[in-house]
Amino acid sequence: MKIAFPDMISNSYFPAVAAAELGCFAREGLEVSLELRAPAGKTFQALADGEADFVAAEAHAALGPSPGWRGVKLVCALGQGMYWFLVMRADLGATRGDVSCVRGRRIAAAPYVELGLKQLLRDSGIDPDREVSIAPLEGSLGPKVNIGVTAAQALADGRIDGFWANGMGAEMAVRRGAGTVVLDVRRGDGPPTAFDYTFAALVTSDRVLREHPGAAAAARRAIAAAHAALRDNPELAGEIGRRLFPEENAALITELIRRDLPFYDTAISEKAYAGLDRFCRDVGLLDTSVAYADAVAGPDA
Repeated sequence: MKIAFPDMISNSYFPAVAAAELGCFAREGLEVSLELRAPAGKTFQALADGEADFVAAEAHAALGPSPGWRGVKLVCALGQGMYWFLVMRADLGATRGDVSCVRGRRIAAAPYVELGLKQLLRDSGIDPDREVSIAPLEGSLGPKVNIGVTAAQALADGRIDGFWANGMGAEMAVRRGAGTVVLDVRRGDGPPTAFDYTFAALVTSDRVLREHPGAAAAARRAIAAAHAALRDNPELAGEIGRRLFPEENAALITELIRRDLPFYDTAISEKAYAGLDRFCRDVGLLDTSVAYADAVAGPDA
């Protein structure tokens, strides 16, 4: 079975990578391979077209090729809460929590990822379409490009004023002295509702649920086992990173995973789903609310 990712040099979807590398999927009877399909729209299109069996990505992006959750189901959370960071160029002097620093600035964000920032700005009283420029970074959407890492370099080069991307990109920008973290929603920055806009999820198709009964439940157990293994020994992340990542990223992954451990829970609660459903309606991905049972795979699926 194939798991597609929009971004692999990242802590965001790392539990799915770890579940494969640590043999958690294999112990559940699932033979899996990992494939980069970027950006998220292409990742989920691969799922809709039957070219992937699972996707590890932002939950809301599934609605692009699958309106109303038709044909897809959320299997589990890879981590709780919206997980992107707003990082601004260090010389701008932006302070933690000051959302207003984006006014008049150029912010890089990938397709679907940018929807989280735009809604956060609206909920903070800022018009994202008139007061700030938010767009994908030029050259960042190729199949072999890590968007957060590329944005960190663009920030250092002065090509953008800030970016909204994953923890890997944020950490690289900070360590290089190029950026300052302004918003980290999972740790209390921004409007309170922002935590539940979206989350990193494992998603599958109705085809897989139909043709492979029990596969979703097995995958959920595999992710939970990877969470437990990383919680018990975060250094495993470094071992995996050294096999799969460039040297600079491999050196950072253990610390990033250690920070993410408090958010490791596969459950998709009614509260988390209600936040996701509301967000998807607010940003135009849903016309009307969809029931939990119509979007989330059952426990034995």
